[in-house]
Amino acid sequence: MAYLLGVDTGGTYTDAVILDEEAGRVLGKAKSLTTRHDLAEGIGKAVDAALAAAGIAPAQVAMVSLSTTLATNALVEGQGGRVALIFIGFDGDDLGRSGLTEALKGDPVVRLAGGHGHAGNELAPLDLAALETQVRALGPEVMGFAVAARFATRNPAHEVAARDLIRAATGRPVTCSHELSAKLNGPKRALTAVLNARLIGMIDRLVTACEAHVASIGIDAPLMVVRGDGALISAAQVRERPIETILSGPAASIVGARFLTQAQDALVSDIGGTTTDVALLKDGLPEIDPEGARVGGFRTMVEAVAMRTTGLGGDSELHLVTQGLTGGLRLGPRRLIPVSLLATTEGAMVHAALDRWLSNDTAGEFDGRFVIPMGRAGGLSPRETAVLDRITRPMPQSQALTSRLEAAALERLVARGLVMLSGVTPSDASHVLGRLDAWDATAAEKALALMAKRRVGSGDRIAADGRALAQAVIDQLTAQTVDCLLEAAFGEDGFPEGQVANPLTRAGLRRHKGVLDLRLSLAVPVIGLGASAPSYYGAVGEVLGCPMILPEHAGVANAIGAVVGQVSQKAQGLVTSPGEGRFVAHLPEGLVTYPERDAALEALETALRNEAAARARAAGAEDLRVTAARDIRQAVVEGQPMFIEATVTVTASGRPRVAHG
Repeated sequence: MAYLLGVDTGGTYTDAVILDEEAGRVLGKAKSLTTRHDLAEGIGKAVDAALAAAGIAPAQVAMVSLSTTLATNALVEGQGGRVALIFIGFDGDDLGRSGLTEALKGDPVVRLAGGHGHAGNELAPLDLAALETQVRALGPEVMGFAVAARFATRNPAHEVAARDLIRAATGRPVTCSHELSAKLNGPKRALTAVLNARLIGMIDRLVTACEAHVASIGIDAPLMVVRGDGALISAAQVRERPIETILSGPAASIVGARFLTQAQDALVSDIGGTTTDVALLKDGLPEIDPEGARVGGFRTMVEAVAMRTTGLGGDSELHLVTQGLTGGLRLGPRRLIPVSLLATTEGAMVHAALDRWLSNDTAGEFDGRFVIPMGRAGGLSPRETAVLDRITRPMPQSQALTSRLEAAALERLVARGLVMLSGVTPSDASHVLGRLDAWDATAAEKALALMAKRRVGSGDRIAADGRALAQAVIDQLTAQTVDCLLEAAFGEDGFPEGQVANPLTRAGLRRHKGVLDLRLSLAVPVIGLGASAPSYYGAVGEVLGCPMILPEHAGVANAIGAVVGQVSQKAQGLVTSPGEGRFVAHLPEGLVTYPERDAALEALETALRNEAAARARAAGAEDLRVTAARDIRQAVVEGQPMFIEATVTVTASGRPRVAHG
């Protein structure tokens, strides 16, 4: 009998479950707060509690699998380490394509001549001496490098040479774009490589924390990690390619939803602390996004479940819209530490500040906000360093700033993940309304009462009291969740964007009945996942006029999905024809020319089968199933077919091997 341990590390909570693989049932589950200063602490508490609840010994665990939303959250919130892009053979205008400039956020770019043509021929030699000079200077200022060369998917030689030089010269991790995708579109590959490089440190800390704890308690089993397409890969592979874990948590939730409900057709909506993730189950399976995963406004080349990720969660930042006569509320996309949560560890400081602010007739700009130090890093400006030096412990935000100019510096520190903000969130509102009781409800009541004192354009308070504001926050969460689900539904049905704001849509939701009888509802049920789903999603189902499925283990669906998936590895390559009677197979070891098309295709498929199988075994799979597909593109010239090029894709998949059972 095999017992499997699933762990999901989210922005607020870390979940753990023990699954009896043979019986297909949950034996034990637990939650612990995610401890960002030391991820092993939160993981350890959740794992130990789940083992105790299941009544099994650590040595009985046959496999550990990890899913996470940390990478997704970092991209949604614009966080991550400083990186440098080595841009080989591209024009200056290419930096403005595919959102690459926005993704770089001012990080350094080294442009060099070089790259290859579409047939894999070298366009210009790569100046390795110039590259070495520049990367040695950049090494101390960045945490990693991304390398993208023109047509590297046709010939990766320049990316490989640059990677080897950078590793030798700096010791920093290097991401090559051709290792992440075999598709064309250089700027988009560069974007994906930049984001990957930005995430390496974060995911490495997570994997190390999980490995360290399970080893310390006597678990001797493989550690797997969920990719964004729901498949599993080994911990070693994810350290090199952390970008593949974007949408890891959401993908695991889809797998978990299918396991828990056996639903065939449904919208799955997973609300966490930072994001709400919506995907469609059709005939029991989710779709893979053909254009690559979109997260935080960036369209990557990462293969992942087709999912819409919105910066809306239980810990989303509450924005008060005070313009206009009536004002309003808006939630997200940034996650804050709820005031009620901060007060559980910093009660004296939090309550003293809230009492002081409440004693005033009006609320100041930073009243109700706190800052928490998260770490140190190089490459900071003098102003950023001065602000960070001041934040030696959790404190009111106003104490960390000496001028308005420093507010922007603080925002940059938050974006780097060096400081976290605490303020009012829907979780605080839920404590005020009695829906949650996990943290300090009194601190939440004070914080909401303080925010309710803010005034709108008419001069009136934004809410009569803290309880009224708390209800307005929950109503706003319901409204934005409805919009997330409607956007997904309209998109699946092929409607153009913007339909959610259409007056007819809003009237249909209100069940307008006049000369027109308008009703709008979802034709499929919604599976609500996440610890707070039972608290919020009943009202969502009422607005959308659809069944709301809330499975028994909805709060740990991600952790369940982490251990019921399969390992899957894909290898892809090209056959091109630079001239009559010449067919070039772009093999993993280089370009080989054949006189016949079929010979080139057979050679490529054989090489890719070996590569995919080797990757799958390295990822921890056994009993492999290997499939191949050929996409041959031809043109008709004078009534005769003419070969253009062919793409061969080989997929190897299987269940992860386990240590026992």
